[in-house]
Amino acid sequence: MKLNVKNETSRLRAVVLGTAESTGGVPDLSDAYDPKSVEHIKAGTYPKDEDMIAEIDAVKKVLEKYGVEVFRPKVIKNYNQIFTRDIGFVIDDKFVKANILPDREQEIEAISHVLEKIGAENVLELPEDAHVEGGDVMPHNDYLFVGTYYGEDYPEYITARTNLKAVEHLQKLFPNKKVKSFNLRKSNTEPRDNALHLDCCFQPVGKGKAIIYKGGFLDEEEYNWLKNYFGEENVFEITREEMYNMNSNVFSISEDVVISEKNFTRLNAWLRENGMTVEEVPYAEIAKQEGLLRCSTLPLIRD
Repeated sequence: MKLNVKNETSRLRAVVLGTAESTGGVPDLSDAYDPKSVEHIKAGTYPKDEDMIAEIDAVKKVLEKYGVEVFRPKVIKNYNQIFTRDIGFVIDDKFVKANILPDREQEIEAISHVLEKIGAENVLELPEDAHVEGGDVMPHNDYLFVGTYYGEDYPEYITARTNLKAVEHLQKLFPNKKVKSFNLRKSNTEPRDNALHLDCCFQPVGKGKAIIYKGGFLDEEEYNWLKNYFGEENVFEITREEMYNMNSNVFSISEDVVISEKNFTRLNAWLRENGMTVEEVPYAEIAKQEGLLRCSTLPLIRD
């Protein structure tokens, strides 16, 4: 398989889509990795497998409608395998294995059948102390946008998933890219103030457009840089509540087609106004785990 991913919006040809076949039910509070899951465990509203399976199936149907080849992880019993974006990412023709939370290491083994098609020479691994998850890594042509957390208290945040060592290492692996890092706001307790990954507060869409949440960035200069890069007239600003509902975590099949959650009325209207076809799916149950459409897809080939 010849991998190719240069950006977030070129025509998609092949993708790994997560699975909710056997997530293991409601986790113990001590096993939850993010504040939004904690909120729903406490409220008794944590999503059920059958509801999440139906939501992912809706995405699979849309992908197949556009002729995208869809790979799935092998199902591990009682194990959450929804968010394939976390376990690896493709930059150009290389697959980079993520260094994710130790409890989730089996997830990468579940896509070994996909990695075998790629060839070992195109699969890269980072050193153990370079932490990175795919939700923080966004190829954008000449640029590589990377969400991280600069604070010395990084180890205290289970919500800080990508460190500066990983940013430095990505620059070494991809010397031809301009690696631009962003210091993200983290909270272990309040999901409305937690940008778990870069794609929880920013994502390019369409032709030169972007969705952005100012409050997700700790450094206003970095937020302003992004806004200026895309141009104010091309940026859709989401609110704190829209960020909490994961409005920036849509998924592009092409510059003209975006898969979005059906309840994102304000965003979906803006996407349509800007000439995009919006394929609406139900994804509100999966959103309860602080992840959405970009989180549960791992693109392998784009044009």
